[in-house]
Amino acid sequence: MGRGAVTIPPTPVPPRAARIDMLGFSKRFGQLQALDKVSLQVLPGSMHALLGENGAGKSTLVKSLIGFYKADEGAVVVDGREQAIASPRDAAALGIGMIFQHFTVVPGMSVAENLVLAGRDVPWLLRWGAERDKLRTFMQTAPFRLPLDRPVAELAAGEKQKLEILKALYTQRRFLILDEPTSVLTPLEADEVLGQVKALCQQQRLTVLIITHKFREVFGYCDAVTVLRRGQRVGASLVADTDRAQLAAWMMGQELAGETGPAAANPLRASGPSVAAAQDASSDTAQAQPRLAVQGLRVGKAGEHGHIEGLSLRVMPGEIVGVAGVSGNGQRELMAALTGTLPLAGGSLEVDGQTYWPTRSAMTSARVRSLPEEPLFNASVGKLSVAENLALRNFDRAPLKVGWRLSARALRSQAVAAITAFNVKTPGPHTAIENLSGGNVQRAVLARELGAFNDDVPRLLLVANPCFGLDFQAAAEIHARLRAARDGGCGVLLLSEDLDEILALASRVLVMSHGHIVHECTAAQADLGVIGRAMAGDAHLGTAAQGANTIQEPA
Repeated sequence: MGRGAVTIPPTPVPPRAARIDMLGFSKRFGQLQALDKVSLQVLPGSMHALLGENGAGKSTLVKSLIGFYKADEGAVVVDGREQAIASPRDAAALGIGMIFQHFTVVPGMSVAENLVLAGRDVPWLLRWGAERDKLRTFMQTAPFRLPLDRPVAELAAGEKQKLEILKALYTQRRFLILDEPTSVLTPLEADEVLGQVKALCQQQRLTVLIITHKFREVFGYCDAVTVLRRGQRVGASLVADTDRAQLAAWMMGQELAGETGPAAANPLRASGPSVAAAQDASSDTAQAQPRLAVQGLRVGKAGEHGHIEGLSLRVMPGEIVGVAGVSGNGQRELMAALTGTLPLAGGSLEVDGQTYWPTRSAMTSARVRSLPEEPLFNASVGKLSVAENLALRNFDRAPLKVGWRLSARALRSQAVAAITAFNVKTPGPHTAIENLSGGNVQRAVLARELGAFNDDVPRLLLVANPCFGLDFQAAAEIHARLRAARDGGCGVLLLSEDLDEILALASRVLVMSHGHIVHECTAAQADLGVIGRAMAGDAHLGTAAQGANTIQEPA
């Protein structure tokens, strides 16, 4: 080679997609049989969905595959050859990787440094010239393009998810497990990421096993699906050969009536009036006082995280209004302001036409109730019993208060009634609420807030991420309770980071970005592209949004 010649690094050959067969996997933790002879076949170049309620065994199965757990029984066959996987390093050597629900990127490093750090054998002294040549060559064929020198701390959530996938591709993964990969993404970001991953599968460069609870992702991107329940495989099918009702039946262990149209997004939707029917039923009250009117709300100081400036909205009787948005755009601060845990810096609140200041006595008088996110920490006292937590709204009133003391008999009677009505699974009313599962804590708090044991039903219900971390059945029960409250004339303000949940429940959808309402539409008119751009903070939507920072009558 002549003097001055430039050495061009060879273009790496993309790995071929792997086939994985998991045969007869069993795993026990003490008395809990987490997996019971589960088998799973994932064909090369396919996207395979893994469904199941919380505790069904999904995480145990995939962690056994990557060597995080050692299964009691079972064998892994990779591309037709049985392999022993005793650790994540063994899995990585076979081209098997996993992208967890929470990002594992290092915020203080650049994109390039995170890619290099993902390697299995990083030398103690890096030759950055050679490494950057390899990175530039890799980026030429990568499905996502990110600036190599950009600090990860400056990346949006969708870009961080792309970086996680780039890390797997840069380290030659052929089989990738995705654990709820779109939980923090806007719809547009989710479609872009999953679309690119699907393209890699179609090119036979990658095989994907995706854990998800979103049927839209299963039917939009996956080729096959396997369902676990209580540690056993209860169903498997090509996606083209099944439907939402069948998958729900496998997950729940019962036959469910299917639905068509928009309601099919939630196959466990409770029977009773649809959203459209509820809108028709409430048309006579369209000119009535709103249950909640927020005008020019200000919370926090300009420049602070979660700052709200000039936010306005209204909720009518018999209506669920959904507020969508990516986490961190002021939703938590809005909920805190409406429930009195954050002070208002400006603006006004009205409930049923009367000025409202969120104190305990005002909430009692106006019959305002709340279901905040993480209810174990934000809506209950963990060390207190279920019965005592159920009494936090009315412990100072009859029949619980008798003279100056609390009636133990009335406390227990009230708790038993609520536990029965809301199917709270607990050893007894005197069990500490912190010992209950997340779904049962949610049921207990909702029983208290909806007045399950008396006639003190709410007129306004403030709800934030009611199903976060809950399994399919618990989420369906919570949704049914919210619809029932709506049908009884209650106004419901639903703040949720799950757009599918909002579209399944709400009659009107608001989008919150950077502390403002930037878009408004009816659920029937919802355009996922427009909503996604609004959630991502598209400045062009500010003037076109229906109802941005204004109070309007529902369409």
